[in-house]
Amino acid sequence: MGYVKWSYDTLNRFCHDVFCRFGFTEEESKTIKDVLLTADLFGIESHGMQRMVRYHKGIEKGTIHPEAKPEIVFETPVSAVIDGHNGMGQLISAFAMEKAIEKAKSTGIGMVTVRESNHFGIAGYYAKMASDQGLLGMACTNSEAIMVPTFGRKAMLGSNPIAVAMPAEPYPFLFDCSTTVVTRGKLEMYNKMNKPLPQGWALDKDGHESTCAPEVLKNITSKQGGGIMPLGGNEEASGSHKGYGYGMLCELFSSIMSLGVTSDQCCTFKDKTGICHGFIAVDPAIFGDAEKIKMHLSEYLETLRRSPKAEGQERIYTHGEKEVYAMKERMENGIQVNDNTMVELAELCHYLKMDFGSYFKDYKLPENSTFFTGNY
Repeated sequence: MGYVKWSYDTLNRFCHDVFCRFGFTEEESKTIKDVLLTADLFGIESHGMQRMVRYHKGIEKGTIHPEAKPEIVFETPVSAVIDGHNGMGQLISAFAMEKAIEKAKSTGIGMVTVRESNHFGIAGYYAKMASDQGLLGMACTNSEAIMVPTFGRKAMLGSNPIAVAMPAEPYPFLFDCSTTVVTRGKLEMYNKMNKPLPQGWALDKDGHESTCAPEVLKNITSKQGGGIMPLGGNEEASGSHKGYGYGMLCELFSSIMSLGVTSDQCCTFKDKTGICHGFIAVDPAIFGDAEKIKMHLSEYLETLRRSPKAEGQERIYTHGEKEVYAMKERMENGIQVNDNTMVELAELCHYLKMDFGSYFKDYKLPENSTFFTGNY
């Protein structure tokens, strides 16, 4: 299977129309597709277009409730707890970060935790929401258990990503990563490409290293054991306990503070996933001159970029820099979509009674595709 490129405008129109067809309003559809396409523009293929099938499954199974609205169930001047009532994760999360930003602008800091939500896309999108308004932003989430704790052989934590963003020149600081070696979406991409997983990524049901993506994904889904390693692998000598600990930090800010569902129980219910999130916004002005703080960060980032390079290396990047370049390149030259993902989009169009060809003109589905078989 290969890749095909589509313009941002083509994918933007398609995503928007799909979510409108699912029953979301124009504004809601705009938010959802913006999170998805931001991932693709950043080069995070695992959380872009290829995630649409996951949301379709969730809506069809009844774990995502399109009509649900987030509700503030506890609040102070600096904090809030939101019950998402099992709605669309992107909508709940945008609402929650907006509330954190509002509190930060009023009191200097806003902390919002969310329970009863769903997969929210890339954490960096929400941290960036705060950064775009001159604030420091942080976002994290738990998820269905895929991380095997150090010395364990069963997945007990999610990929549990942490994202932090802060204004700087000439581009903002934006750090966004899972606390597992890779995300489940990365395994899904290797599965689609029929490629073996790299060493050091995953474990089988007995806790032994595995390079078989279908097997690992099946074990995660069926709760048979195994999963993805924490950052640092599966041994303390390589720092496994650190990734495991970072995953727990996400759990504290999401499921624990909100009295929500912990990762080991996420996605074990018939009518919900139970996924939880955490969001923080901080106004640098509570520490002094916000502009001076921004310039202080900017100068340090430039110092990092100009520091001595390793042999054979020409450049040191700071977090968020590659995303700026990737977005510019993809807006100009198009976004790559895997052929297997195109098959899923075709099936989605069939399900929603949309004309696939009106969006993706002249595209021919692979001859060996499972189109219309329901195998997605």
